[in-house]
Formats: sequence, C-alpha cells, structure tokens
Amino acid sequence: MNKDPTLVSQLKTLAEYHGWANALLLRQLETVSDAHYFGPAGLFFGSIHGTLNHLLLGDRTWYGRFAGVPESFSSLAQEVEPRRIELARQLFERRELWLSLIDNTPADAMAGTLHYTTTSGEAAATPWIGTLTHVFNHATHHRGQITAILTRYDYPCPELDLIYFLRQA
Repeated sequence: MNKDPTLVSQLKTLAEYHGWANALLLRQLETVSDAHYFGPAGLFFGSIHGTLNHLLLGDRTWYGRFAGVPESFSSLAQEVEPRRIELARQLFERRELWLSLIDNTPADAMAGTLHYTTTSGEAAATPWIGTLTHVFNHATHHRGQITAILTRYDYPCPELDLIYFLRQA
C-alpha cells in the first residue's frame, strides 16, 4: 500500500510547524526574566517553565508510544528537565524525530490504530493519524497559554498561527 502523498505532506507540514512555533517561542522566551519564567503564572502547570516541561514530557510520551519505545512518567507535571537552556534545546530538537517517524511509518500503520498504555496505566487505542494530529494540536494549545502569560507580563509575543508558517514556507 502506498502512502497518500497529500496526507503525508500534511502531517509533515504539522511537524514542521510544530518545530517552527517551538523555535519562535523559545527565542522569545530568552528575553523573559527568571522570575517570570519560573514564577507562578496561573497556568495549569504553574509557570512558563512548568508548561514547557509538560510540552517536552508530552512530546516524549507520545513519540515513545508511536516509536514503540514508550517512556513512563509519574505524572503529566513531572519535571523532566529543570535547566532552562537544556529544556529549550530538547524541545527544539524534537521536530526531526517527528519528521523521521512520518517518513518511516508504513501506510497501513498510518491508516490503522495506535495501541498504547495511558499515563494512568490503562490500555488505549486511537486512530494513528488523529493521534499524531493531537500531538501537534496539544502543543499549540500550551504555546497559546504561554503567549497569553507573555502578554500579561508585557513581553512581545511572536505570531505563532499556522498561517504565518504557511506564508513563509
């Protein structure tokens, strides 16, 4: 079975966007004081750092499930990287993993179901394509939370809408 080039192209666009948006946000966050970066911001994961840490944890969790080498974490808020610069580096590098996964996944697997164990230990099965789309959408949601906090703290925010990525591509 051949891969649908339109579908693969769309998934790769989402992976590229994921990396582009992370990179823009991470560059902007370089200007944020440690007090604003690490301090409580009223976000679900507490701070900007906590939210970025959750993004990395989620990305690693989902990638492991797709790649067949699952990682397990004690909670969705577990700190996986306490150092600000290292956290940014790891988030930045995730893009290539997703592109490789898309390139190397057979069409029948993409058209099928992803079977995995949830963070709470339950067996789950969801559509492969829809689940991969969720990974990128999940990150978009949390990047939006961070930009809202940047606005509250009077920092400039990068334009992270997909359309800006598409226009420059």
